Amino acid sequence: MNFTALHQQVKQQTDTSLNTLIDDLPHDAPRLKEAMRHALLVGGKRMRPLLVQVIGNTLDVPKGDQMAISMAIECVHAYSLVHDDLPAMDDDDLRRGQPTCHIAFDEATAILAGDALQALAFSTLADAPLSDFATNKRGELLSVLARAAGYRGMCGGQAIDLTSTGEEISLEQLKRLHNLKTGALLRACVEMVSIVSQDLDSNSKADLLAYADDIGLAFQVQDDILDVEGNSEQLGKPAGSDIALGKNTFPAKLGIEGAKRELDKLHQNALQALARLPYNTDSLIAFSELLVKRDH
Repeated sequence: MNFTALHQQVKQQTDTSLNTLIDDLPHDAPRLKEAMRHALLVGGKRMRPLLVQVIGNTLDVPKGDQMAISMAIECVHAYSLVHDDLPAMDDDDLRRGQPTCHIAFDEATAILAGDALQALAFSTLADAPLSDFATNKRGELLSVLARAAGYRGMCGGQAIDLTSTGEEISLEQLKRLHNLKTGALLRACVEMVSIVSQDLDSNSKADLLAYADDIGLAFQVQDDILDVEGNSEQLGKPAGSDIALGKNTFPAKLGIEGAKRELDKLHQNALQALARLPYNTDSLIAFSELLVKRDH
């Protein structure tokens, strides 16, 4: 199977599983349930489940373990987008070319949908059937996801982003911001799969995590470049919104050509980490290419 076909298969499987996850919820609060479905299933490239499954296939992790991790990650990711889009945060009306959750429903329902999706992520990871080996690692999986989602990860990064908007910060501070806000969840994809891999040695795990850190930052650099050079139709949101909001970005800090050089440097570092691994890393190379060369 070529990489494009694999990506499409992962997207279809993830969408089907997430839809079932929502369907299986009691119908006590139907408007909230549909807001959660909207947040999870309107668009989305499923890059994080793709990374989970590429790593999982490389390390021969059972498919059921991969899917449980993928669904939990996507619930956290979707919740973060719902809350990021709120008027008190980034105040966006469009996400993936569709009305954001608080526009499609209302602000209170969007807040609750985000809260419920975050809770659903942890209950999924806590309750989903796993292999015997992974079952014994469930506590570690929950700990990694909690760290990546909270103060020491995504929420901490978003807080730094909010307080630094309109103020100039250093390049190192900008990298730290995005290592937390964007990179932490991508790193968690790799770390959780590594935890449930029975035969992974410590050196290989370190190289996989180095790869995750580099592509996590590269993902954000490319996002920043697309905000300058992309068009609104492809992006599914207004181009130039970061500049309009006074956000700190890599093009603002380094210039557009400097940002592209930083992107290439991170990509090369990621490839060097892969070169040290005793596995067939073709799919991991293809994933990094997809990430740095995407147009939306």
